[in-house]
Amino acid sequence: MNLHTWHKESEKEWDVFAPMWVKNSQEMWESGSRKNIIPFFSEYVPSGVKVADIGCGDGVGSLKLAEAGFEVTGVDLSNVMIEFAKGKTALLPELSFIQGDFYDLPFKDEEMDAALVINSLEYTGEPLTVLKEIQRVIKPGGYACFGILGPTAEPRKKFSFQRLLGDKVIMNTMQAWEFEKMATETGWKVVSDTGVAKRGVDFAKLGHFSKELKQAVSFMWLFLLQKKVDQ
Repeated sequence: MNLHTWHKESEKEWDVFAPMWVKNSQEMWESGSRKNIIPFFSEYVPSGVKVADIGCGDGVGSLKLAEAGFEVTGVDLSNVMIEFAKGKTALLPELSFIQGDFYDLPFKDEEMDAALVINSLEYTGEPLTVLKEIQRVIKPGGYACFGILGPTAEPRKKFSFQRLLGDKVIMNTMQAWEFEKMATETGWKVVSDTGVAKRGVDFAKLGHFSKELKQAVSFMWLFLLQKKVDQ
């Protein structure tokens, strides 16, 4: 699938999937797989700065960032998602949403202090290109928090498996360790990382496991990256 087709198919699938996503997103951010993302992000990124939430979906995560004191602009490929998200802007003036292309983000060079990118790179045909585009809009010394799905996370079964049957899919096969290597080789420093365990997995009991083995049983792995000052 070429990049243009991938882009259009991804937009179409997320437009269709949006109503289902909205039913579960609040729970994900408050008590589910995403509940620790904002605390993790806030531990390193100072409040009050400008944050791009790239792949914001229906805006629940963006709203929680704004409530934590950040000035947030959410960007999503799906217009349906953005319409759901815009309903949240009345709650906080420092929150806005834009439909946008991850390959051509609607920001000036070095305009943003930080970015939140949760389970978004997996849905791109050229993750390196998107990573470099995110790097373009972040100030030197700024931060980006990425969440990369684990190898057996349910969304991979839904959006990636069918490639083995010859179908065109909208999810790449990039793993957390591959993302980390790609990031460190393209001007990012890993400040911190942590796992989100799958149901039934207790990381506390896997203390002797290597990070790669823990990633294998994770639902998602979070990375807090810093853009090197000389980039």
